[in-house]
Amino acid sequence: MQVSAGPAAQAVPTTRRDQILAAAAELFAAHGFHGVGIDDIGAAVGISGPALYRHFRSKDAMLGEMLISISRGLFSGGKERAAAAEDPSKALAELVTFHTNFALDNPALITVQERNLGNLREDDRKQVRALQRQYVEVWVGAISAAVPGITEERARSAAHAVFGLLNSTPHNRYVGSTELAELLHRLALGALHAAR
Repeated sequence: MQVSAGPAAQAVPTTRRDQILAAAAELFAAHGFHGVGIDDIGAAVGISGPALYRHFRSKDAMLGEMLISISRGLFSGGKERAAAAEDPSKALAELVTFHTNFALDNPALITVQERNLGNLREDDRKQVRALQRQYVEVWVGAISAAVPGITEERARSAAHAVFGLLNSTPHNRYVGSTELAELLHRLALGALHAAR
């Protein structure tokens, strides 16, 4: 098990657009979507608020791109790891490690996703929901293959329960990141195998 700053980690922002999204994620997580103005985001990246409009047409567009990107990354990364694993047990362990790393490396994004889905424009919300459903199905397939006798409904419920556990990381910093990653990994796999 390798749970640390892994392949799920958010890349260091390299473009101005990436820097804006990273700053917006931190601000939205700390103050809420409606508690942050364009000028706040601009100040965080050293430009004027109106200069942000060269990169995004609105604050709503920033949020949409942020949450679509998270959902797309989780789906594609999860699908790749599950497909590359040698056997069903390893596929499930890889998914747990992947999501654990993502959650630990991106607490602001986890918080924004948790709190702001309702603030998305309708077309963005539909796209995020579709990607999330596809990600869940990757997990359902892996759980079904690794846990003998589990029904599809229980596998789906177990996947959602484990997401809740792993996505709790922004609120759970009582131990260091490495210890927390290992604890979450053990808890998640234990819960999934107990779900049959």
